Amino acid sequence: MSEKRKFLYWEGSSKKDFKEFPIPVQKDMGVALFVVQLGRTPDSAKLWKGLGPGVYELVEDHRGDTFRAVYTVRVGDVVHVLHAFQKKSKSGIATPQPDVELIEKRLKAVLARYGLSGRS
Repeated sequence: MSEKRKFLYWEGSSKKDFKEFPIPVQKDMGVALFVVQLGRTPDSAKLWKGLGPGVYELVEDHRGDTFRAVYTVRVGDVVHVLHAFQKKSKSGIATPQPDVELIEKRLKAVLARYGLSGRS
C-alpha cells in the first residue's frame, strides 16, 4: 500500500535554522516530520497554543538544550515548517516573545498565500 506524501515547505529561515541543530535532533525531528507528511501525528508533536487548530510543535531535548520546530497542516495537503529554533530562555517553559511573533507572522503569510484568514 503506497501512501501519498504531503509536500514539506520551509518558511523563511526555518530550514537553515533546522540544519544548525545537532545531528541527532535533526534525525529525530526529520523522522517526525516525515510522519506528518504521511498524514499522521507523531508522538512527539504537541498542539501549539494560541494559533488555533492545525499548528503543532516538535520538542527535542539534547544535552541540556531544547530544540523546537513549529509547523502547520492547516492549509491544503501541505506541511509548512514555520520556525525552527533553540529555546534559549533559562527561566520557565514559555517560548520567548520574538519566536512567538515570528511564528505568528509566518503563519499569516502562509494563510495569505492561500487566500485564507488567520481565523479558524
